[in-house]
Amino acid sequence: MTKLTTHVLDIYSGKPGAGIKVELYYFNNNKKEKKNTVILNQDGRADKPLLEGENFLNGKYELVFFIGDYFKTISKSDKLTFLDDVVIRFGISNSKEHYHVPLLVSPWSYSTYRGS
Repeated sequence: MTKLTTHVLDIYSGKPGAGIKVELYYFNNNKKEKKNTVILNQDGRADKPLLEGENFLNGKYELVFFIGDYFKTISKSDKLTFLDDVVIRFGISNSKEHYHVPLLVSPWSYSTYRGS
């Protein structure tokens, strides 16, 4: 099935990024359109694909992970976090394939890649 999925691993605590808010945008003629908003489950994953089937189009996308809110919540601190929103822009060149965008995050760094 053609779909877009994501998950977050908190490498600082060694746990999934549970409760992180994620927004998905699609760029249509250079205009950003919000396509989905999810809260990640206890496994750090969305309960359903972010996009799938005929709604999953070739083009430019953006995922916004609200990491600052997450680290404030788990640390119970009001201090300004080093990372706030982590924005990942990426392209889909074949919407007939499954695209998975994992995010590995700590309070000070992040990494992503095209997963399977």
